[in-house]
Amino acid sequence: MPPLRGFSDNHFHDRRDILNATKALTRALEPYFSPGKARVQLPVHSAAHFDEDAAQLEGYARPIWAIAAAATAASSSTDPEITRYIQYLVEGLANGVDPTHPEYWGAIGDWDQRMVEAEPISFALLIAPQSFYERLSDRSRSHLFDWLSGLNGKIMPENNWRWFRIFANLALTRVCGVPYGDVEKYINDDFSMLDRFELVDGWSADGIWRDDSLSGQEAYGRQADYYSGSFAIQYSQLLYCIIAEKSDPERVAHYRNQATEFACQFWRFFDEEGAAIPFGRSLTYRFAMGAFYAAFALAKCYDISNHYTSPAFVKGMLLRHLRWWAKNSSQMFAADGTLTIGYLYPNMFMCEAYNSPQSPYWAMKSFVILALESNDEFWIAAEAPHPLFSTSPECRPISGVKYLPAPSQILCHHRAGQHHFMLSGGQFCMWPLKATEAKYSKFAYSSAFGFSVPTGRLLAQLAPDNTLAISHDDGCTWTTRWETIGNPHAQYISLGGVELNCLQSTWKPWKKAELEIETTLIPPCDEWPDWHVRIHRIKSQNHNSNSENLILVEGGFAIQAKQPRQMVALNQDWASGSEHEGTLETDVSSLVLSRAGVSGLKSSLDSGTVVEGKILKSDPNTNLIEPRALIPTIQHKVTIQPGGGIVIATAVFAIANGKNDITREELFKRWFHQPQLGDAVEALKASQAD
Repeated sequence: MPPLRGFSDNHFHDRRDILNATKALTRALEPYFSPGKARVQLPVHSAAHFDEDAAQLEGYARPIWAIAAAATAASSSTDPEITRYIQYLVEGLANGVDPTHPEYWGAIGDWDQRMVEAEPISFALLIAPQSFYERLSDRSRSHLFDWLSGLNGKIMPENNWRWFRIFANLALTRVCGVPYGDVEKYINDDFSMLDRFELVDGWSADGIWRDDSLSGQEAYGRQADYYSGSFAIQYSQLLYCIIAEKSDPERVAHYRNQATEFACQFWRFFDEEGAAIPFGRSLTYRFAMGAFYAAFALAKCYDISNHYTSPAFVKGMLLRHLRWWAKNSSQMFAADGTLTIGYLYPNMFMCEAYNSPQSPYWAMKSFVILALESNDEFWIAAEAPHPLFSTSPECRPISGVKYLPAPSQILCHHRAGQHHFMLSGGQFCMWPLKATEAKYSKFAYSSAFGFSVPTGRLLAQLAPDNTLAISHDDGCTWTTRWETIGNPHAQYISLGGVELNCLQSTWKPWKKAELEIETTLIPPCDEWPDWHVRIHRIKSQNHNSNSENLILVEGGFAIQAKQPRQMVALNQDWASGSEHEGTLETDVSSLVLSRAGVSGLKSSLDSGTVVEGKILKSDPNTNLIEPRALIPTIQHKVTIQPGGGIVIATAVFAIANGKNDITREELFKRWFHQPQLGDAVEALKASQAD
């Protein structure tokens, strides 16, 4: 697949670069407009769970984020190519809301995808009415009023979708002339729901966060992902700050404060080159992962006394992210230049049931920055570097390893190591989401190695990177962590004489079984910057049942590599070897040496079980970043006695190839300098009888 000229070769340094990227992306869409310009249908035959009319509406509506921003009165003179695209959109808007036109989008119903696409349309009406509303005839304005009003009184999910109705009602009252009193109840009801999503430190969940007091409410999960930041909630809050600064100053002040708090943590999800940690759903939206920074700049929430909210810092975070996508986009586009469903390459295994071929253009949320004038302080500022690599001491954080209470995660980028990743306490989604355990419930997620999604029931198809796969039927079926019991929590554990803040969660492999697992995740430290540790305390709650034979497979980071038959088998003493790629399997460890880096793990406890290190060749196209990947694993065969238990511990090693070259000898030295768990494991073993 060819790269896209104008995007893949884009330097992403200034406003002109963003505009060129916008034109490249929309230029590829133009041949697929319907005659009446109300729909865009890419030449890909795949379906989402909603109707085809709504899917083609996505293709029409999602690029509006960038086009409307480029059309604002504040932005510089409009480019001729953008002007032509605006004309398409205005014609399409008139036809799409007209019930008598063949390209009518259809009335908005309950749980309707049209609710989602109403948000970019409402954004265009609010931010650029002269381009998108004033050009409509009175008849078309009446149809638009009827169509947007269709959101009110309808059933919609208790998640980020509530913002879509708020913006539609704001457009109705601010642009279409509807008295505020007519929509006030709907706006207040949606704000009341959204207020329930708020967590600590400026975070919001994507829905009501299940805590111990809500444990019986099956509708609620624990989701604080990119929807909480860039895809929807923080993003929409910041746009609201622009629109309602005078009419709702108290809420706007609250949202600005939330954005500031969130900004002081969100940067940790991006590495020094701009790569974000893939986590959660809707990752086909790609560079929308950085859209929080675009909305933050547009809302001018800057505070130069806070390094993480200065124009220079925000600019650096957004543009580095866009450059990373440009650099890694060679397999992202179809031959006609349109975005594909996938992450770094086309991949239907990782998509959602709500992803149509047009869905990926939600990525253009990051381009609302075009609404800023060329002389805005955002464009004038010199980009600040990533905090962990800043030469200014006052800008550097205390540590590259940080526990974040709101999402129950530890963000890890130890300065002495070379790997940017997250340890996760166990979020989960309760509604039927494809590959939900993989997207939310693995132990670790990496910006360098991504994560893998299942393609089937067999172990290689399960692709169990960074999780514990368990079978009680001799490998016929497997299960992994999904729903955690109670709230994941932090606790301090001593490792190498240092007190480390760790994450602990409790979960059951099978809901009705009596087996319970307590997992403790220990982050990197100064002594072992390339390692993290997982300790699993497995207990039987039933004192009257038979003993249970289990196979446990602990997976490390999936890593790009050749197929196993093409890989050299490394010796234990591989320090002086010349192989660029190779694998190592021992009784207690496994490792993959690759051009992408090194990934391995070691069993760190003699638990009396049968242990074996194995390299797993995962099914093709399971990993988001690499279509061919290997997973180092440790496999245990254990017997759990009635009322008994066992503790297993694994040290996980990973170094990503980066700007700092590490010699073969140094890699070897770091691999053999593994964490000594000492009292950490002994304390858990001693508590088995509790």
